[in-house]
Amino acid sequence: MIPESTFNLIIQAMLAMAAVVFVSLFFVNAGYGQFCSRKWGWSINNRVAWMLMEAPVFFVMLAIWLNAGADTHMPQMLLFCMFELHYFQRSFIFPCLMSGNSRMPVAIMLMGVTFNTINGILQGGALYWYPNPDYAMGASYLLTGRSVAGMFLFAAGMLINLHSDNVIRHLRQPGDTRHYLPQRGFYRFVTSANYFGELLEWLGFAIVAATTAAWVFTIWTAANLVPRAHAIYYKYRTEFGASALARRKRIIPFIY
Repeated sequence: MIPESTFNLIIQAMLAMAAVVFVSLFFVNAGYGQFCSRKWGWSINNRVAWMLMEAPVFFVMLAIWLNAGADTHMPQMLLFCMFELHYFQRSFIFPCLMSGNSRMPVAIMLMGVTFNTINGILQGGALYWYPNPDYAMGASYLLTGRSVAGMFLFAAGMLINLHSDNVIRHLRQPGDTRHYLPQRGFYRFVTSANYFGELLEWLGFAIVAATTAAWVFTIWTAANLVPRAHAIYYKYRTEFGASALARRKRIIPFIY
């Protein structure tokens, strides 16, 4: 357990770093996925990299929960399950569904491991070390309008994220190396529908959790994904032309 003063200091540092990351990513594309580049150094298989990068946060949260006595009280238990459900899929299912032979730079993977480990400590700590006093309401906390809205957004975001990933996976037939503009689902509205879904997930999580740590995580998610969605939008526009994008936005339908 981290002293509360140190815990709060880490949250403040993460918030400051989010601002730096947000600005930086408008000038430098993180070298994974569509923007994978040799300039980021040695790379490894993308499936392995994703698993190694995402799994730490799953196990850190699990360890904190077990150390708390495998507590099943609400609302912490639901928030724990929401968090772990996302990262179980991201760590152990998503990599197995990947096709192709793409790679990820080890530098990018290690940055992801660092962030995910710290974030697991913050989110687990906010649930079990320094919880929101309102959690004392128990299960009735989840019946408030705020919590219901947050749970709906989380579920909707997860479904959008999963469907969007599925659309991307099936853009090409085996052996086809051409590039295609995603057209189905929320890709009709934005060029990064998978990112929109993930952002919606963590917004919903933060609304339900109502902790500073959860909101900082949502801000971090936006700081990472919004600039990347911006870069993907212009990559598509260069490749397919502005007319092909029609009225699509980058990450938030009808807005940005």
